[in-house]
Amino acid sequence: MKSLFVGNLSFKTTEGELMALFNQFGQVTRANVVMNRETGRARGFAFVEMPNDDEAAKAIAGLDGKSLGGRNLKVNEARPKTATHTPRVGGGGGDRDRFSNEDYRDAARQPREPRW
Repeated sequence: MKSLFVGNLSFKTTEGELMALFNQFGQVTRANVVMNRETGRARGFAFVEMPNDDEAAKAIAGLDGKSLGGRNLKVNEARPKTATHTPRVGGGGGDRDRFSNEDYRDAARQPREPRW
């Protein structure tokens, strides 16, 4: 099973169009156009899964640089997702290890000098 990255897509490209385009080279298991969560609009790239590695290689060779929707596609083998820490927006806890007063609360305090 090969997962292919398809970049530089037109924002109007649908999953059905991708399936039809990649079916020319072999069986397609899934096509997923990545959408922006906030706007619901396509982000300009997609992932296509093909069960046969030879067919996937032919699709990469045949479609990389091909024009679709007025844009030249960038097709290559998808890289595995890396684990990166991205800070969450909005607080809500969970970042105790980064922004915490616990270290100061547990530490022994030095007596203060009088201010007079």
